[in-house]
Amino acid sequence: MNIATILSLGTRSLGPYSDSPRLDAEILLGKVLGLSRAALVAHDGDPLAQDSERTYSQLIEQRRAGMPVAYLTGSREFWSLNLKVLPGVLVPRPETEILVEQALRLGSRNDPCAVLDLGTGSGAVALAIAAERPHWSVTGVDISPLALRVARDNALALDIFNVDWHLGSWFDRLQGRRFDLIVSNPPYVAGNDPALEALRAEPALALTPGPSGLEALAAIIAQAAAHLDPHGWLLLEHGRTQAPSVVSLLELQGMSGIRTVPDFAGCARVTLAAAPPQPPITHNDRKRS
Repeated sequence: MNIATILSLGTRSLGPYSDSPRLDAEILLGKVLGLSRAALVAHDGDPLAQDSERTYSQLIEQRRAGMPVAYLTGSREFWSLNLKVLPGVLVPRPETEILVEQALRLGSRNDPCAVLDLGTGSGAVALAIAAERPHWSVTGVDISPLALRVARDNALALDIFNVDWHLGSWFDRLQGRRFDLIVSNPPYVAGNDPALEALRAEPALALTPGPSGLEALAAIIAQAAAHLDPHGWLLLEHGRTQAPSVVSLLELQGMSGIRTVPDFAGCARVTLAAAPPQPPITHNDRKRS
């Protein structure tokens, strides 16, 4: 059997189980053969060894069972960075690149900037920002020891050294610290959302925070102002129907400049808010100082 034939069979087999069966089939066969997708096309008439066919068939069956392609290949591209991804660590999504884009626009390219990435997972957002702004100081936090190990491994593999990693829940290990930018792609899927069935291979802790899906977002928003510099910004990824709730939570905390940015599909995906305005210094304040 040659490359073209087995790719056709793999694509047909994955049809009911994937939104991108041809792409999945090509990536998995490329993993087996050590070839790029372009090389597969260039060599589509080449025959496959039987052991390669067997390995490929096993990967196809695992994909049909719901295993993400990133777990099967051990890597995922995000913001042009090749990241290691293991089962137990959330697979980075393309829409999360919106979070990176907005963060880069808010900070000055030439000035120092302290960035906090909450729920860093594989380190995707923290490393993308750090790679684009090597003079910025980035902190990545996650509650999962496995996720932090993967994030550190990715940083070393990419020669990115301006990220500091912390194990903990949200702001727990950051008392007294303030940042220019706080970014987060927290778990936001509601506990009863049918979409969780298709995501069952990924860590539930990184997907759903509770019944409403807003629990983690609310926890971050409630504490963010205490960790933002006076002109700092909070950037949050959320579900496509959650923007009004997120905006309301931000308004309750006195945040300003609130706006929501759509993803590539036009769905409300990232909401930004500036730190609460600082109260003016009164005459009595000046006397006390």
